[in-house]
Amino acid sequence: MRTRLLILAALTMVLRPGGSQVIKFDFEKIPVESGFRMDGYWVWGGSMIRVDSTYHLFASRWVKKMDFPREYRFDSEIVRATSGSPTGPFRFEQVVIGERDSSYWDANMAQNPTIHKIGEEYVLFYIGSDFTTYRENTGNLLRLVGYAAAKSIEGPWKRSDKPVIPQESNNPAILIEDSRVLLLFRDAPLRVYMAASDQYKGPYEIVNDNVWPDCKLEDFYLFKANEQYHFICEDNVGGVSGQVRWGVNLYSSNGVNDWKKYDPVVVYDHDIEFDNGQILHCVRRERPQLLIENGEITHLITGVYDGTNSWCQPVRLKQPVPINISAITK
Repeated sequence: MRTRLLILAALTMVLRPGGSQVIKFDFEKIPVESGFRMDGYWVWGGSMIRVDSTYHLFASRWVKKMDFPREYRFDSEIVRATSGSPTGPFRFEQVVIGERDSSYWDANMAQNPTIHKIGEEYVLFYIGSDFTTYRENTGNLLRLVGYAAAKSIEGPWKRSDKPVIPQESNNPAILIEDSRVLLLFRDAPLRVYMAASDQYKGPYEIVNDNVWPDCKLEDFYLFKANEQYHFICEDNVGGVSGQVRWGVNLYSSNGVNDWKKYDPVVVYDHDIEFDNGQILHCVRRERPQLLIENGEITHLITGVYDGTNSWCQPVRLKQPVPINISAITK
């Protein structure tokens, strides 16, 4: 019996050479009544932060008029919901980023929220569109990355007057360090870029204009663990994992270039297991975001679509992942 327990412990806490913990995304079963849903809306792309004892989930939503996800490019807005539990269920609180004057870059559409505490501010990065700017020779609306900031998680939120990336940019992921801010994003053809600045407001300089040339990736989340830089993302065409749209983990020693597949490379597949034994086989499972509490990754949040409804679904990790924390305040 003792030998069996030792083997199980070794499997649970595998160590790299030098003693660092292997990053494994194994998940617990989740309550049936969990996540964030809204009647009459498609809900997608949640990002979560804990403030005191409350969990705040920022997500995009748009009215159900047409098949998923067709109208998000025109009608999406960002909302905030709350729960006393990181798995929910969550209750709608407010619209955080909605329509505003047509002179602004994000006048008509907002999506891809990712929430962070930077110094004494809560900072929400997202993408927006003003319905007037189009990508050259495509007829498709240009989407750009910007941010909103607030002293309180309840707002009021001050939105950036201009985008921080002046070119087609989507799926922002941000990592705050002592001396720099890294911003990962992709363009419409899913080419991946890394930008850097000495403050979250920018200006940003592109430091790598083709982060992963091997295949198409999207939906990023940046973090640092074991003194290495990581991003998890959607393997859009299956070129990393061999499975289309599964979640994967890539890493680098400097956070800019020389990105490699992590081992294990797969973060999540398209199945979610509930505590009643049922398994949800998602039609789509995308936009991975991480909940970080007390210096550890504790939950994965993804948007899920079951063919009829879409919602944001947090899932707890069986073994939390310690991360490296930095404290830039600018």
